[in-house]
Amino acid sequence: MASEYGLKRHFNGDAARLIGGKIRAVHPGFDVEDYAAEVEKRIPGLELKDRVMVLAEGLRTRLPADYTAAVPILLAILEDELAEGEGMFNSSWFLMPVARFVEEYGLDHPELSLDAIEEITKRHTGEYAIRPYLEQHYELTMERVARWAVSPSHNVRRLATEGVRSRLPWHRTLTVFVKDPHPVLEILEPLRSDSSEYVRKSVANNLNDISKDHPQVALDTALRWLEESPTPETRWIVKHGLRTLVKKGDQQALALLGATGGEHVLVPRLRISPDAVTVGDTLVIDFDIENTDDRRHSLAIDYVVHHVRKNGRSIPKVFKLTTLELGPGEKRTLEKSHPIREIQTRTYYPGEHAVDIQVNGLVRATGRFGLRT
Repeated sequence: MASEYGLKRHFNGDAARLIGGKIRAVHPGFDVEDYAAEVEKRIPGLELKDRVMVLAEGLRTRLPADYTAAVPILLAILEDELAEGEGMFNSSWFLMPVARFVEEYGLDHPELSLDAIEEITKRHTGEYAIRPYLEQHYELTMERVARWAVSPSHNVRRLATEGVRSRLPWHRTLTVFVKDPHPVLEILEPLRSDSSEYVRKSVANNLNDISKDHPQVALDTALRWLEESPTPETRWIVKHGLRTLVKKGDQQALALLGATGGEHVLVPRLRISPDAVTVGDTLVIDFDIENTDDRRHSLAIDYVVHHVRKNGRSIPKVFKLTTLELGPGEKRTLEKSHPIREIQTRTYYPGEHAVDIQVNGLVRATGRFGLRT
C-alpha cells in the first residue's frame, strides 16, 4: 500500500481541478476553479485524511443539498472497473474524496450509500467508507457484505473482507470484531481459496488481524481451511495470515506451515560486524546453521533486532530472513545485510542492541552491536 505521506501530496488544488472537471462534464455549472482555490487555501499543514476531508467538504457545498441527488452525480464520473493488478492508488487515487463523501454524509440513506460504495470500490476502494455503516447500521451492512463476498467482481469480494478487518490501517479499530471475530470468519469462508490474488491478500491480512486478539481462533480456522481446502491458494492465505504468530515463534503456527525441528538446529558461529555503528551504516549478520538431527527439517529463519528505546529498555523487531530445508547433519552459512536507517515508525537511540537468530521460532544464538550518535 502506498504510504500516507506519499499520498497526501497528491490531494491539493490540482486534485480538486481533476475531480471538479469530471463533475462539470456531467453537472454543468460546477465551479472548478472556486473549488480548487478553496482546497489550496485550506490544505497547508494538513495530513492525508484531513486533506481528503477538505476535498469532500468542498464537494458537499457545491453539489445539490439533497444527498440522494448528489450521489448520482458522483457515480456518473466513475470510469471502467479496475482489472486484477491495477492498483487503486495509481489510476483512481482521486476517488478517495468521493468515497469520503459517502462515508461522511450518507448515513441517513444506508441503502443508497452501500450501493454507491459497491460501485466506488470497483474503481477505487470502499474499505474506509463502510466502517461507519457497520457501526450504525450493523445488520443491514453485514447482510450486504455477505452478498459482496460472493460477487463476481474481485474488487467487491475484496471489499467484503477488507471492510470488516478489525484493525484496518489508517482507520479506527472495530471493537465489535475485536471482541468476537466469528462474524468476520463467516464472511471469509467463501474467500478462503479465492482465485484473485487481490482478494487473497486481504483474507490473509484479515486472518492476521484476528490472530492478534484471538490466536487460537485463527489457528483453528487455518487448520480447518487447510484440511477442507487443500489448494495452493488456501495455503498461501494461511502462510501469510499466520505471519504474526510465526514471528512470535508460535509452535502450532509453525507446525501448520510445515516448519518443525528447530530444537535440533544449532548456530555454532554468529558474527555481527561492525561491532559499533551510527545511523546510516549497514550491519552484516553472518552465521553458520547446522541440523544435528538424523531427519530433514523445513526451517523458517528470522533475525530479531532488540531496538533500544529512549528509556533504555529494548523492543524486539522480527525480520524475515529465509526459509530452507536442511538435511541430516547438513550445515550452511548465511549472511544478511541490515541497514540502520531512520524510518517514520522507528527512531534509533544509542546503546547496546542485541540480535537473535531465530529458527522456527526458537532463539538459537545472540550477538550484539553498539549504536552511537
